[in-house]
Amino acid sequence: MIWRFLHPRLWIAVGLLFGGLTVLELSAQDETEQELPALISQYSKLYQTGKFKEAIPIGEKIVALREKSLGPDHPGTGAALNNLAELYRTMGAFDKAAPFYDRALSIFEKALGPEHPDFASVLNNRALLYSQTGENAKAEPLYQRVLKIREKALGPAHPDTAASLNSLAVVYYQQGDYAKAEPLYQRALKIREKALGAEHPKVALSLNDLAALYIATDDYAKAEPMLRRALKIREKVLGPEHPDTATSLNNLAAFYRDRAEYAKARPLFERSVKICEKVFGPDHPATAFTVNNLGTLYYQTGEYARAEPLYQRALQSREKSLGPNHPETATSLECLGELYQARHEYAKAEPLYQRALQIKEKTLGADHPSYAQTLGDQASLYQDMGDYSKAEPLYERMLKVEEKAHGPDHTATATSLNNLALLYDQMGAYDKAEPLYQRASKIYEKSLRPNHPDAGKAFGNLASHYRKMGDYGKAEPLQLRALKIHETALGSNHPDVAISLLNLGELYQDTGLYAKAEPLYLRALKIRETALGADNPKTAAACDTLALFYWTTGKSAKAESFSQRAGKIREQNKEPARTNAGA
Repeated sequence: MIWRFLHPRLWIAVGLLFGGLTVLELSAQDETEQELPALISQYSKLYQTGKFKEAIPIGEKIVALREKSLGPDHPGTGAALNNLAELYRTMGAFDKAAPFYDRALSIFEKALGPEHPDFASVLNNRALLYSQTGENAKAEPLYQRVLKIREKALGPAHPDTAASLNSLAVVYYQQGDYAKAEPLYQRALKIREKALGAEHPKVALSLNDLAALYIATDDYAKAEPMLRRALKIREKVLGPEHPDTATSLNNLAAFYRDRAEYAKARPLFERSVKICEKVFGPDHPATAFTVNNLGTLYYQTGEYARAEPLYQRALQSREKSLGPNHPETATSLECLGELYQARHEYAKAEPLYQRALQIKEKTLGADHPSYAQTLGDQASLYQDMGDYSKAEPLYERMLKVEEKAHGPDHTATATSLNNLALLYDQMGAYDKAEPLYQRASKIYEKSLRPNHPDAGKAFGNLASHYRKMGDYGKAEPLQLRALKIHETALGSNHPDVAISLLNLGELYQDTGLYAKAEPLYLRALKIRETALGADNPKTAAACDTLALFYWTTGKSAKAESFSQRAGKIREQNKEPARTNAGA
């Protein structure tokens, strides 16, 4: 089996998205604003329950009241403009949010000066908008400026200074510059622990963000205790049914899910969903976020019948609360498209990918990394359909976007290189594929820890390339290296280890080394039975591989047994027969 790389979607919530925003307080100034408290209360309630469209006219009315009573250049008017901008940002209407932020900035800078903490707060929000639209080159200097203002006005050990450190760290994290991000996260954590106490919710936020970085760098041993500590703090201080507790449950569940510890992940996701449903309601974006993650758990385990209604529910909720053209709506469309693609229902998948691509181009722009991700999804669909003439320009465009956004030596660029190389392999254009594989492998070796799973996938793909070319002498050491990396990084019973075992087994089968191939196939089957279940479609695929092996070696009784077992599993799961046994 080849490893197609998918750009990771952010299933773990980090501080930039959920903890970096400053909403400025508003209060009535004179008798002309006596209706303001009721409007603010109504606005806040609508916002918290995800009824963003209904909140817009209330926010606009608040701005109008402030302008009338205080004047267009008063900080109170600026605060109202900032809060309306945040509403549009949350809805994904970034083009509408920007002018409100810019006007608020102008007001605060003129009224309070360029070094006032309130000016810094609005500047922080403007930087957040840039970051969400993929304009990190514009976001970074604003976050640096906010940090300098706060350090000077509030001191280097103030909690708001810690918030700025955290926000700047998230930018570096998103850029893949983990060496710059880590000390900023660590400094923010120390400030918060000292200033607020070891069990403050903001400490939990820092722990969560630092854990996300360690997950990205494959340092799982550091990440897990931080996620657990963050959950413990939130349960103790905020309560077992607080939204932040739900976030920690979701994050720990996502950690276990991606480590293939599905039995640990499932109840945490389910508890997170219940909390969000109770606190926010069934259609709130926070609820949809967790519902989608639970769907991804079932998708990863091959339980597509369970994943589909969850993905559909998340999509419907996001369309209702955020609108049909929000980036998170696009994420739901992609997830559902991937599910249909996995089930070979290409006619259902294609319009979903096309719609997601249109949304991201409209809201984020054609040079955004997230847009590149969707280009890759659509290309992979055409690749699976055998329509290489449509897939190739999409992969090439994806590569250009990633190189422009991240640079030629970023892991996201390596992902694009790998996927284009896979296509060339399938097209039989081996001379085009090999240099791309080699370049991708060098990037992973340089940028990641020696035993990172993505490096293992890259080596496995290069091994498969050499195997297709009949160069088994080059293929075997690479495939053995891929297996060793996955065992070291993920544990000996992870599903990705099973894929490496199947690939190595097929290599030995091709070279007639049947005595080496058989135990590898049997071990892969056992891993899938243990990790995914005896009746999982991926277990059926491993049975197919063994059936083919035994037919090849003349052991027809064993072959028939495994073939029948695979058929029963598929019949039970209502899945079509698979031709790719390693899938």
